[in-house]
Amino acid sequence: MRTRLLPLLIVLMAAVLLALGVPLAISVAGAQQQKVVVDRIDDTARFAALAQFVGDASSESAGTPVDERRETLGRELLSYYEVYGIRAGVFYRSDSPMAHAPEDWYLPEEGEVRDAFDEAFLSRRSHDPRQVWPWQRGRLVVASPVIRDGDVVAVVVTDSPTGQMRSRILHGWLVIGAGEIAAMLLAVGAALQLTGWVLKPVRVLDTTTHAIASGRLKSRVAVASGPPELRRLSRSFNEMADNVEDVLEQQRAFVADASHQLRNPLSALLLRIELLALELPEGNEEIASVQTEGKRLAQVLDDLLDLALAEHTEADLRITDIGALSAERVAAWAPTAEAKGVRLVGTCPPTTAWADPVALSSALDAVIDNAVKFTPEGESVGVSVGTDGSMSTVVVTDHGPGLTDEELARVGDRFWRAGRHQNIKGSGLGLSISRTLLAAGGGSIAYDHNEPGGLRVTVSVPRSAPAG
Repeated sequence: MRTRLLPLLIVLMAAVLLALGVPLAISVAGAQQQKVVVDRIDDTARFAALAQFVGDASSESAGTPVDERRETLGRELLSYYEVYGIRAGVFYRSDSPMAHAPEDWYLPEEGEVRDAFDEAFLSRRSHDPRQVWPWQRGRLVVASPVIRDGDVVAVVVTDSPTGQMRSRILHGWLVIGAGEIAAMLLAVGAALQLTGWVLKPVRVLDTTTHAIASGRLKSRVAVASGPPELRRLSRSFNEMADNVEDVLEQQRAFVADASHQLRNPLSALLLRIELLALELPEGNEEIASVQTEGKRLAQVLDDLLDLALAEHTEADLRITDIGALSAERVAAWAPTAEAKGVRLVGTCPPTTAWADPVALSSALDAVIDNAVKFTPEGESVGVSVGTDGSMSTVVVTDHGPGLTDEELARVGDRFWRAGRHQNIKGSGLGLSISRTLLAAGGGSIAYDHNEPGGLRVTVSVPRSAPAG
């Protein structure tokens, strides 16, 4: 969830910073250019004031004061050009220069200088030239009219390079960019803190839910931080978990109490059946059938009690050599298999894992018992120990009738037995008990087809220590 929420927050914050930074960058560029334009307007106004006292070229004669004023204007323009590198000139309406610097600079036929010159002759001073951006190599043109007796007699034109101005704009933009990056880093840090604060209760809730689903019903959510809604959700979850645990505890207690309470009357009933059998002719089929069903009922009650205890008992996990344990169970079941004419073969190299030895032994007993029970005479049952990633496995294979796909989906359910196996001794609880015992320690049991025929049962236990 954090990987989905964090990019969304970052994109939103980046959009906000861009929405603020772009207008600010445009404003900085406009301010820098406006500053230059104001300076150039002041300069052109000064040159226009000097040019007011210079007459027309047609009315001037050599040696008059007009020539001195023209020379003064020319020196000012030349000094201005040499100091600032700005081309400047005063031009009559006929495009002829009154004075200009450098000497080879004249009015072009078209372009920005010509447009500014024409505009100034209409008595309009340049005030808003087109914006020059840092990536453009344009020049900044400002023109100002020279007015004498209410008429425009000439125009002062300045043509300025924009390198320094563009450098200042770029520097301002770099400062803004650095500020944006710093703000973005702060925003990302704040977003990380915010998402961590918001999602911490969700992560704790997810972990606790997984723990409860794995059988650790005592797990609870620690309500410590986070938004009020999530803290309230955590408290509600704990209340629900308490209620579910109470219901399951009552169910286990009921099963255990019912099994225990029914055991004594059943034992008494079986005893009376035995006494009744002594008074009947030997070999009576009805009394034998009643005795068989009574013993089966006693086995079911014992298995129910074992199941209730398995669901209630915490796993005693420790590092266990499941190879040695499996070899021990193979040796224990070998006589039973031989008596039935079945070969029990074990391949059990030393392999360690975290498991409850008692629970794993009980599970292996149930699985091997079923394999031997359903394997025909002359066939074999294999028990092999190995590893599969983070799990250690004990695989039990047989060559019996196997199960269909529909039966594989139900095997391990409580009291479930295949319809064609109803006459074989058993209660249908052995594999359920095994699954419950393994799940308490993080293990599992899986079923699959064995080629070319039979059933393949895989008992898995973790190789690493459980969390916590």
